[in-house]
Amino acid sequence: MVSISLCMIVKNEEEVLARCLDTVKGIVDEINIVDTGSSDTTVEIAKKYTDRVFYFEWIDDFAAARNESFKYATKDYILYLDADDVLLDEDQEKLRKLKETLDPTVDSVSMYYNAGIDEYGNVTLQYRRNRLVKRSRNFKWKGDCHQYLEVYGKIINSDVAVTHKKTSHSVGRNLSIYQKKLERGDVFTPRDYFYYGNELRENGHYHEAIDSYEKNIQMKEGWVEDKVYACINKADCYRHIDEVEKEVSSLFESFQYSKTPRPETCSRIGFYFQRKRDFHSAIFWYKLATELDSDFNKWSFTYPAYSTWYPHLQLCVCYYNLQDFDKSYYHNEKARAYRPDDEKILFNKELLESKVGKHLLEAVEN
Repeated sequence: MVSISLCMIVKNEEEVLARCLDTVKGIVDEINIVDTGSSDTTVEIAKKYTDRVFYFEWIDDFAAARNESFKYATKDYILYLDADDVLLDEDQEKLRKLKETLDPTVDSVSMYYNAGIDEYGNVTLQYRRNRLVKRSRNFKWKGDCHQYLEVYGKIINSDVAVTHKKTSHSVGRNLSIYQKKLERGDVFTPRDYFYYGNELRENGHYHEAIDSYEKNIQMKEGWVEDKVYACINKADCYRHIDEVEKEVSSLFESFQYSKTPRPETCSRIGFYFQRKRDFHSAIFWYKLATELDSDFNKWSFTYPAYSTWYPHLQLCVCYYNLQDFDKSYYHNEKARAYRPDDEKILFNKELLESKVGKHLLEAVEN
């Protein structure tokens, strides 16, 4: 059985660090925590779990800090987590089994990252990350903001998921790092333009975000999946500034890179037609969003809402407007399976039950 070193970087994580460590302390063989300047009780909490607590001065470079944490690992494999990550009970069991059965010739194991969870426990954002890597390969982190672990060799995809349980968001922190890169005259990669666009969009700078996404798309280099979502996110920016025709053009532009439709695109195109009250066209795209198969081996972003409750809820609205109350009720119930206490869905349920009941009564009388 292989051994595992947990490596983490932390700063002012007193609210969440113990919660994270409690989910992995019985699985990993070593815990290494690098503090980058906490002013709260983070270090004291860390020392309750391990005597391997180290210090590194924060230099606005996540990759540098993560690489520092990896230096202290002594076991066969390195697992990394953020302080606001957890392993849910089922994923703890999956990781234990993986540890017991892992072929030691494997260089890296990817795991799902459930980066967002709604109030009903539905995953809102998921993607894969190289999460468990062989220490002897000396893999390095790259990128000072949205960093990535440069991994190669024998890589396997697992069904283990790490779940992000964020309690707060550092508004503008990553945006500031990118702006400092620009001020220094750093050359941006396609990846930089994509993630800078994301930061601009999330902070409401939609015109600047569109420009950054365009730069990503126009560069021949770069991961094709980033270009897919550059188109989709650019469309969202156009929607926010009320340029709906450019919005839908950007959505169709994404097909040049994805080759086949994605639920995230289909649901947005459905909403475009729904706003135009072209309910038949909207229904086509919403139904397609629910019918597309998910890819276990997909590495890029997946937003499950766009293939589950959201298109079903919109189908409910579309069919209601077409006076097809049976289908409207059917799709509302599909949405309710994911969001059982959603006030809008419950309102629809009550309204439609009266409509469906009246419709059945009229059918009997006729």
